[in-house]
Amino acid sequence: MKKKVGITTCSALLLLAAALGGCSGKSADTSTQANPQSKTEAQAPAKNELTLGVNGDPHSWDPIDTFLLDWSTVATSVFEGLVERTTDLKIQPGLAESWEFKDDKTLQFKLRKGVTFHNGEPFNAEAVKFTFDRLLGEEGKKGPQQANYASIDRVEVVDEFTVNMILKEKDPVLLTKLAGYGGVIVPPKYYKEKGDEYFNTHPVGTGPFKMDSYEKDNKVVLVKNESYWKQGQPKLEKVTFRFIPEATTRLAEMQTGAIDIMKKVEISQTESIKGMSDLELMQVGSPTVYSIRFNTSMKPVDNVKVREAIAYAIDADLIIETLLGGYGKRVNSFQSDMSFGYDPNLPLRNYDPEKAKQLLAEAGVKEGTELDLFLPGTDATFKEVAQAIEMQLGQVGLKVKLNLVDASTFTSDLIPKGKAGHMYRNGWGGWTLDFDNTAYLMYHKGEFWNPDFYDEKVEELLKTERSTFDQEKRMAAFKELNQRLYELVPDVPLYQTINLWAVNKRVKGFQPPTDERIDLREASVE
Repeated sequence: MKKKVGITTCSALLLLAAALGGCSGKSADTSTQANPQSKTEAQAPAKNELTLGVNGDPHSWDPIDTFLLDWSTVATSVFEGLVERTTDLKIQPGLAESWEFKDDKTLQFKLRKGVTFHNGEPFNAEAVKFTFDRLLGEEGKKGPQQANYASIDRVEVVDEFTVNMILKEKDPVLLTKLAGYGGVIVPPKYYKEKGDEYFNTHPVGTGPFKMDSYEKDNKVVLVKNESYWKQGQPKLEKVTFRFIPEATTRLAEMQTGAIDIMKKVEISQTESIKGMSDLELMQVGSPTVYSIRFNTSMKPVDNVKVREAIAYAIDADLIIETLLGGYGKRVNSFQSDMSFGYDPNLPLRNYDPEKAKQLLAEAGVKEGTELDLFLPGTDATFKEVAQAIEMQLGQVGLKVKLNLVDASTFTSDLIPKGKAGHMYRNGWGGWTLDFDNTAYLMYHKGEFWNPDFYDEKVEELLKTERSTFDQEKRMAAFKELNQRLYELVPDVPLYQTINLWAVNKRVKGFQPPTDERIDLREASVE
């Protein structure tokens, strides 16, 4: 049924926006007013050097310790895996020149010759074995990456440039995972000599750039890897990533010319950027989705009727239309429409406040019941979304208390420990472009970011989709899984993002990445 936007709700949302400082207008004005330095006062940009303003410091550069986009945004330039993705997301050779399944449980890689790590150490089969021994062993248990590679039993060296990856079970998504985070190759000799703590802040890989300096919560400086294996790359001599959590500050720095590329432009800033002749606003589709996730062990959201009521009470279409300026897409499950496993025929729960009230009454929830909603304080756009949700749930008798918290604490501590209230913002990159990654880590019992949800049928379907390489059978399992999750409502899918970047026109060869992994090998400046 086609949704009708209620005039009363729309007006109330706009009034809310005005009262809170404006969905777009005030933030944009603030950005302009915050311009601390005219362009003529700013330093002239250095030739063949690039400075990017990104929103977060990953705090650890060890690839097995993190799952954050903040890590991959920078570390993609430092580390490389056996395979990699093109800008249009196709798998291509990386540190492995070729691969083949010798049987269902043996994946053989032929490695690239003549590659060295930044410290001069050779890349070879022993480095691949060391990387996966470490990832799958005791050290890997400390971080979130190990779960992604649980299908690997061991890596065997065949000869100096050939390895066999021996699997415990079939893994139809393994190659796409290897193009991701935790499986990037690290240097065994360097790691053994320097130790874990040193490696966390002084990473060494085979990538096009090597780390020159790192100042926690401030910046990381990369310099060209003169020995990079890909001829003619990279073109830049130096790249600086500055960690600037506040979008307003990032924009002010962009306006002065202090940074050349700004990641994560807020919707409210788009008009300011369009108004500057030397800047370009670039947009790219993204697999990242946002939802409201429930702690299903807490009353009253332990009741599926309450969760369903909240889903009907949130007007996601209106949020996309008004707060996101149209830069977003509705999704019917917690995955993007780029993901294998997305079922376009699964219905959306469209805005229906009367049905929400009915379900709340059936669940015995009293008028004025208070619910906590947690979100990271630096996400200005989602703060506005949360304020709209607060208002919309208020219209069905629920009182929402917003809790803005430190982003790192939010993802690394509160969510894994089940301390993020009744509801929290859940954002996920879906970087394998296969629902397996999202579904397994979000809904499988005992996963790092799933402290409370459990369903026997969901477990069975997750096992089924992982048991075969037959994509038709996997898709059938995903359809059932989508339906089961739709019935259980562990979260309310809100929207798939469209990422916005600001780029100085002096930058050439830069393509905003769909998966937020910035590839600067072809980038240059004029």
